[in-house]
Amino acid sequence: MRTEPRVSVVIATRDRRESLLRTLAQLAGGPPVLVVDNGSHDGTPDAARAAGVRVVELGHNAGAVARNVGVQSVRSPYVAFADDDSWWAPGALARAADLLDAHPRVAVLAGQVRLAADGSVDHVSRKHAAAVLGTSPGGPGPDVLSWPACGVVVRRSAFRAVGGFDPLLFFGGEEHLLALDLASAGWHQVYLEDVVAWHDPAGPADPTPTRWVLQTRNDLLVDWLRRPLPVALTGTAGLARRALTDPLARRALAGLLRRLPAALRRRRPVPAELEARFRRAQQPVD
Repeated sequence: MRTEPRVSVVIATRDRRESLLRTLAQLAGGPPVLVVDNGSHDGTPDAARAAGVRVVELGHNAGAVARNVGVQSVRSPYVAFADDDSWWAPGALARAADLLDAHPRVAVLAGQVRLAADGSVDHVSRKHAAAVLGTSPGGPGPDVLSWPACGVVVRRSAFRAVGGFDPLLFFGGEEHLLALDLASAGWHQVYLEDVVAWHDPAGPADPTPTRWVLQTRNDLLVDWLRRPLPVALTGTAGLARRALTDPLARRALAGLLRRLPAALRRRRPVPAELEARFRRAQQPVD
């Protein structure tokens, strides 16, 4: 009798065929993989199919929402996200599924992300290991409220219940909003250092100007959507001052202002306790 897999891997990609093919080679022999293509022009969909994986072609760039399409398109109870330059270590996803089976209130398992270039642990994972938010009673690992999408396994039902990644953000920092929405809905999110994801960044180590603009815009959109009004006002005022002399800041501010009416219509500040935990999670760790 055929049994459905407990975990599926969803990869959103656009115009990074060679990097994607390296990732697919690393994932070969593991759980089923679904590639969601954000309107590539470099032959990515055909190449992925030739590598033996299922592909959903969107025909346009939907940003992080492509992951939502992937989650909707699989039937496994758990979904592991990967980028086109990341993959999961052998056995990691079976371990993740066992833990999610055993902890039904956990919506997100954030694995330890290691850099393929030298084996070092990513700075976000080092922060998670410091357990700045503590560990919930009976939890399998330290609580987290921030994580890179390429290193998490999510409970499909919880992800869908809160709407997944928000199209208003498109791409860049979209994980923060989802983490807050899951926490607001009562779901737990934890770090597991023995669930390992490897990352071999295909782009530059430093953020590109466009990435900085999107990240800055989206961080402020999250403030307006979910955080106290003084936080949103202070951050926006700071960006406006920088925009007086910085062209990139002007781009970020313009993008924020275009989306601000929609954000205000959907504004739903999180409880004060959750805001305090989120603020603590954003603090740097030595």
